[in-house]
Amino acid sequence: MTAGVIALGAIAILIGGAFVGLILEGVNDLSGAIAAFDGYLFRVARFTLWQAALSTLFSVVPALFVARALSRHPHFPGRGLILRLFAVPLALPAIVAALGVLALYGRAGYLAGLLTKISGGDWPGIYGLSGILVAHVFFNLPLATRLFLEALNAVPTDQWRLASQLGMSARAGFRLIEWPALRASLPGVAGLVFMLCITSFTIVLTLGGGPRASTLEVAIYQSLRFDFDPARAVALTLLQILLTLAVVAVLMRLGANVTGDANLSVAPRRYISSGRGETALDAALIALGLAFVAGPMLATVLSGLESDLMRLAGEATVQSAAATSLILACLAALLCVMLTLALAMARRALQLQRKAAGEKSFLEHMTDTGAGFVLVVPPIVIGAGWFVLLRHAGNVFALAPVMVVTVNAVMAMPFALRAVRPAYDAASERHERLCAQLGIRGWSRLRLIEWPVLRRPLSTAFAFAMALSLGDLGVIALFGSDSVQTLPYLLLARMGAYRTADAAGLALLLGLICLALMALADRLGKDTAQ
Repeated sequence: MTAGVIALGAIAILIGGAFVGLILEGVNDLSGAIAAFDGYLFRVARFTLWQAALSTLFSVVPALFVARALSRHPHFPGRGLILRLFAVPLALPAIVAALGVLALYGRAGYLAGLLTKISGGDWPGIYGLSGILVAHVFFNLPLATRLFLEALNAVPTDQWRLASQLGMSARAGFRLIEWPALRASLPGVAGLVFMLCITSFTIVLTLGGGPRASTLEVAIYQSLRFDFDPARAVALTLLQILLTLAVVAVLMRLGANVTGDANLSVAPRRYISSGRGETALDAALIALGLAFVAGPMLATVLSGLESDLMRLAGEATVQSAAATSLILACLAALLCVMLTLALAMARRALQLQRKAAGEKSFLEHMTDTGAGFVLVVPPIVIGAGWFVLLRHAGNVFALAPVMVVTVNAVMAMPFALRAVRPAYDAASERHERLCAQLGIRGWSRLRLIEWPVLRRPLSTAFAFAMALSLGDLGVIALFGSDSVQTLPYLLLARMGAYRTADAAGLALLLGLICLALMALADRLGKDTAQ
């Protein structure tokens, strides 16, 4: 119980401290904060909403058709491979995907010659709104496709059998069976994608291309690191929080899954066959979706292999950044697992103390939903609040390791809870009475009774949290310096210095590490479910 309260306190201190920093800064320079609500701020807010709306439209609408095509052909060769490939963008760090988009569609990209011929002039590249949209669609189209496919797979097999007995055509099957399932999940999926795009930082920072294509989060970063205008940063942060709160409130009302998980069930048997024309159209849709998703990945691999990987691996700066990334990611993952387990244990203990017909206490509500509050406040917002608070206490950049570890650990907790809490609740359900009779509690209970059951879920949470921390750029972008560099920070620095070959090699290295960790987390998670 005490450990759970401490975990809640850590979350409250992290988020509350950020708000305290913003409030104090706003009070100290109230006129400056008010003056910051000018034309520039509202122009950035409009662009933030506009790019999120366009990204959602271009991600969700094609995903409807790709998911339907995949659902209509559950047994064609290569379907499982395509679905696994569609899960890869969820594991890739945003900066790696941005480099893949540049390597494919940039001015010197692999498709630059073809795009030059199509456009009838010199291909200008893909910086600005177009680059942001392509990268967002690369990330979110596979996610939306998997979520829509999950909704279609949930359609009872009896409905398909009845449709076949009635001689229902494929078009009628879409109108009467598929579309109602897709329509029910559409608001939640669109809302989730919109939230991911409105809180996007790394993609916009890398591909935005200037002030005309800046979102609120990028403007917060620029106002602190380049302009050092804390008053404007406070105004931007407050507006970002209001927008995020509004989006999350809509998501909760729609019942959307804000963690973005898409666990595909076994595809149901289909009883409505498609004609040749529809089969060809479905194949074309799947091929186009596959090409769009696989293109940046392949470009990342090819451009990375073209760089001098051996020289990069031998650089002291790269070795130091890699070591720093791994150490900070390990610490963040360890802290995340400890806080997650403490929260799960406290929630279960409060649940057992409560009578069956009793109402949940405030503390039980907080242990149940407290970790989800971090989804409302993006990492860059937390970082900005602590940045303006800690700058009065000395060298703020010296605290970079602490901020990276704590913020990344807490941001990964909602995902870690999905792996740990069901396993802990099931173990408690089986062994609670026996432990009470034998007087086994505390460390002995954790070591003897719960650890054998929780070993794999905790390992899954650890690998997932470590992968998220390794690829994060939000906090280190604010607190990073020459003395504290992670691989994403070094990659961004090499891009800023136009050392694109080095950036491509670092992107390949970072992407492979994160993919390996995500694959490990997925494997452990499947073993746990068996």
